[in-house]
Amino acid sequence: MAERDEGLLSRVRALERAIGEIGTTLDETTTCRELASFLVRNLDGTSATVDLLADTGGPLRRAAAGAPAGEKAATAPHGHGAGSGTTGGAAGSGTAGGAAGSEATAVAAGSGPAGAAAGSGTAGGAVAGGGSGAAGDSLAVLLAVHDEEPLGTVTVTRAGGAAFAADEVALLRHTARLAARHLGHARRLAVTEDTALHLQRALVAEPGRPHPNLEIAGGYLPAGHRTLVGGDWFETVRLHFGRSLLVVGDVMGHGLAAAVDMNAYRTALREVAATDLPPHRVLRHLDSVVAEDDVRRPATCLLVRVDPARGSATFASAGHMPPVVFAADGSAELVDLPVGPPLGTGVGGYEPATRPLVSGDTLLIFTDGLVERRDEDIDVSLARLAALRLQAGSGPREVVDEVLRRFGAHGAEDDVAVLAARVRARPTS
Repeated sequence: MAERDEGLLSRVRALERAIGEIGTTLDETTTCRELASFLVRNLDGTSATVDLLADTGGPLRRAAAGAPAGEKAATAPHGHGAGSGTTGGAAGSGTAGGAAGSEATAVAAGSGPAGAAAGSGTAGGAVAGGGSGAAGDSLAVLLAVHDEEPLGTVTVTRAGGAAFAADEVALLRHTARLAARHLGHARRLAVTEDTALHLQRALVAEPGRPHPNLEIAGGYLPAGHRTLVGGDWFETVRLHFGRSLLVVGDVMGHGLAAAVDMNAYRTALREVAATDLPPHRVLRHLDSVVAEDDVRRPATCLLVRVDPARGSATFASAGHMPPVVFAADGSAELVDLPVGPPLGTGVGGYEPATRPLVSGDTLLIFTDGLVERRDEDIDVSLARLAALRLQAGSGPREVVDEVLRRFGAHGAEDDVAVLAARVRARPTS
């Protein structure tokens, strides 16, 4: 009885460790590595591989593999040749490695341990033996919870050693279920994030169409892997007499709440801009409207009314970053503007500024995520932007892509929205 109690206590302790070591992130590859690593360290003399199904009934891919000291982890799903992915952890470490190995055929009954598990008809936790004897013992378990669809298999092999005991089989089954639960959460989160990202892109990356006399290009980059929605936006509005209004704005804060306010600002701006008011009066009207709504967050905003016929641009800023103009030779110049308070304060005080914008000039307006860095003063960042030298004749798309690349915007700490515009050259007769 004492020996049985000790065995039960040992299993409980192993399960407690598994809860703390498996599923520490919402990344499915990391979870698979943690599962393989745990099994290698807690089942003596055991190698472990984790194979995932990309789709239900689809092919397997090797997600992780681990092996004891001195052994090489398998790099391809059971029954197939070695894949091109990396193998398990370093010898002696017992750490499972991650690998995107070669694909195998779909899990089917009878196709090795994985197939045997799938063909058993037992709910998640079914164990299939891959054979035992002089070569060792092998077990495969479905990565599934109860009656949910299997996400893949985990296979353990003990070369030349004793067969797996009942306690070891139980530990394998429970850790497979634990990993399957975390993998399910990770995949559901990935679907949610993908949906949110598409919604954000629909809000931000599809501005109104300017007049044909203006060529534009824009870009939006969310901050980080998990931050998919925010308050940055850009917009273009057609005005009378061939003029266009360019807009870039940034609602304070992040996440869905900021995105909701951003859409409200954007909608209101379209309505006010349709009245063809000068940019500074558009800001004044927006400020008074938003100030009456205690729910809305403050926002910075920059408006630019481009008049190709006159070769000029009129600016008005509500606490926003200054724009930059790239000349035809690729040199850059920051536009010095009077800056009013952010929208929503009710203070007003916005002033216009006009400067030439001729054919060949490319105007770039952007949110602060492009230039703000924790370890750099904002004036230094803006000076770096003004010192940029692009290839002569670069158009809006080339300007956007090159500026984002040089400023490392894909790894920025804040959302980044940029809009570039260039007056189209008039055709010569």
